[in-house]
Amino acid sequence: MFNIRIVKSSDKEFWYSLDKHLLDKEFEKKVRDKMGYIILEDEKPIGILRYNLFWDNTPFLTLIHIEWSFQKKGFGCKAMDFWEQEMKKLGYGMIMVSTQVNEGAQHFYRKLGYKDCGCLVVDIPKYEQPMEMFMVKEL
Repeated sequence: MFNIRIVKSSDKEFWYSLDKHLLDKEFEKKVRDKMGYIILEDEKPIGILRYNLFWDNTPFLTLIHIEWSFQKKGFGCKAMDFWEQEMKKLGYGMIMVSTQVNEGAQHFYRKLGYKDCGCLVVDIPKYEQPMEMFMVKEL
């Protein structure tokens, strides 16, 4: 059975099995501020989702990751729907996501009703990456 819950400090080992980018102090902030979720199937952790507030007032999904063996089975859609409903309950009217243009996630987000709204190009040596595209959705 599918379920999602707020991340706890005890989830740290599982979290870092999927998220190699988050600093320890930021993980603790996600726990403290309840801005991270554990995605479960039959009570087994299979994925994570985290967000921040863009402009301090707009929920911005910074990562959703489902374990490979559970991908393409609807868990990502269910997790996004859950997050969107949670943000709506908290009173937000718009949410944001981003993905690099060379990743397939943009197609996933478009299927969920997100629209392109801009991009960011980082060409500083040591930090270069493909263009980051931003997408928004009204709740």
